[in-house]
Amino acid sequence: MTSREPDNPESAQQSSDPAAQTDVAFTLPEAMTGRASPAKAAVGDKPVFTYIASLPQPQRGIAEAVDALAARTLPDLQRSVKWGMAYYGVGDGWCFSCGGFASHVKLMFVNGASLEPVPPVTPVGMGKLTRGVDLKSINDIDEQQLAAWMKQITSVPGVGGKKR
Repeated sequence: MTSREPDNPESAQQSSDPAAQTDVAFTLPEAMTGRASPAKAAVGDKPVFTYIASLPQPQRGIAEAVDALAARTLPDLQRSVKWGMAYYGVGDGWCFSCGGFASHVKLMFVNGASLEPVPPVTPVGMGKLTRGVDLKSINDIDEQQLAAWMKQITSVPGVGGKKR
């Protein structure tokens, strides 16, 4: 493990000043405040696991549960970090995303308006056909419904994919 540089904001966590420790400990990552996460775009499992691990609780637990459900539900699942969120797909194209925000985790299905039943949330700035759910606690996860949507959405074209 390397030592932290003095100008690193994380070094405030080591400060003996309780106020400095409190401010840092409760500062949400940018993704949690409504802006894109600073997570770098990268394809693969490791970047997604790193992104999820960076989330505070309860968002981390919710995102871990969604990721595990996706892995159990979809053979050949592919993961990526794009636009500051975890993206998932099967084949070519990304079908749904999972991202942490201050009060919830947003699970969004690209072309989700085609799902049965249509998920209740229409997000701002993610395309007019995107639909999803806001998960405020682990108890909000309806595994049966989310798995059904995950299976359905992999049969329609995702972001960057070809018609299936």
